[in-house]
Amino acid sequence: VQLQASGGGLVQAGGSLRLSCVVSGSVFNYNNMAWYRQTPGKQREPVAAISTLYETNYTDSVSGRFTISRDNAKNTVYLQMISLKPEDTALYYCAKVRFFYEKPYVVDYWGRGTQVTVSS
Repeated sequence: VQLQASGGGLVQAGGSLRLSCVVSGSVFNYNNMAWYRQTPGKQREPVAAISTLYETNYTDSVSGRFTISRDNAKNTVYLQMISLKPEDTALYYCAKVRFFYEKPYVVDYWGRGTQVTVSS
């Protein structure tokens, strides 16, 4: 199973970015997916998750600003980020998680990170 994330970049505070993650090697419809982020010296933390039934979950700091979605026809999960803040700066990873309803999530596969940098 491979997860290929893209869409990171440099943006000013208040701006927007959309991350994409294409999954191959599995039946995407059956995958619960999540986005994580990590900054130097800190643990990787889940940001948003979406179940096979399109249920979503967000960490409090991004709720109302980030939207996770999926397109099963394209084997892709997205993270739309608006009203970005400097504290959103991180390396963002997509992940296939085993169970949506159980936390902490058990990650089966990680994608490579994509860097998001928000300047003030």
